[in-house]
Amino acid sequence: MNRFDKIDAVRQYLHTLRAEQTIGFVPTMGALHEGHLALVEAARRENDVVVSSIFVNPVQFNNPDDLARYPRTLEEDCQKLELAGCDVVFAPSVEEMYPQPPLLRIHFGELETVLEGAFRPGHFNGVGIVVSKLFNIIQPDRAYFGQKDLQQVAVIRRLVQDLSFQVELIRCPTLREDDGLAMSSRNRNLTPDERQQAPALFQALTMARDLLLEGQDVVQAKAAVINFFTSRLEFRLEYVDVVNADTLHSAQEMLAPGQTAICLAAHLGKVRLIDNLVF
Repeated sequence: MNRFDKIDAVRQYLHTLRAEQTIGFVPTMGALHEGHLALVEAARRENDVVVSSIFVNPVQFNNPDDLARYPRTLEEDCQKLELAGCDVVFAPSVEEMYPQPPLLRIHFGELETVLEGAFRPGHFNGVGIVVSKLFNIIQPDRAYFGQKDLQQVAVIRRLVQDLSFQVELIRCPTLREDDGLAMSSRNRNLTPDERQQAPALFQALTMARDLLLEGQDVVQAKAAVINFFTSRLEFRLEYVDVVNADTLHSAQEMLAPGQTAICLAAHLGKVRLIDNLVF
């Protein structure tokens, strides 16, 4: 496995491969878990060369404390990537990616005003900037993202469409722990007691899904989730909504199979957790 921390170096290396080989790309912020590695394995199956980036992007954090707490485990991450079949790791410094603070602003319209956008102002601007830079540097044929960050996938899909990036976007299923908790780098920041409580998010999502499948309406399903967390004082529910899985428009009823998504976010201690189910 080759490892680079300079833009010019990784560009030159990949340029020698691109003419005859397909490139699959898995962008990450490190602190890797099995969910990330599943993306690498999917890229391995579908491409000749697999590239992964490890970069904690400061531009997408609207909370300085969240940025400071984000786990950084570069050497351990590189070992995991090599075992998973990654060919190239790009792990630049902040100074390499942003020699000067970026002045560009990318606005994603109504995607900025719902769900994550409503509670994390400026977040998707930062996502758009860093993903654009990484796509320009790596120039992959395919890029792999996890469904757990469903709104991020929608944002990047819009980025690809509007800026005509020649990359196929692949959304991969969320991986979960045995108790249902969605795998996330932020799970490392949970205390042991909080870790025991955290699967409640998945329980709430499955309850809402089952209510919808049984014929309850969207208002009733959302009310059930709100009531579920009212009795769990360790959580602070931020939002819950039933939306179109592609557009994230609020849905008033169940959509076609595979198009309905239930999304929620909640604070547990100092950790903010998000999750969704698509069905």
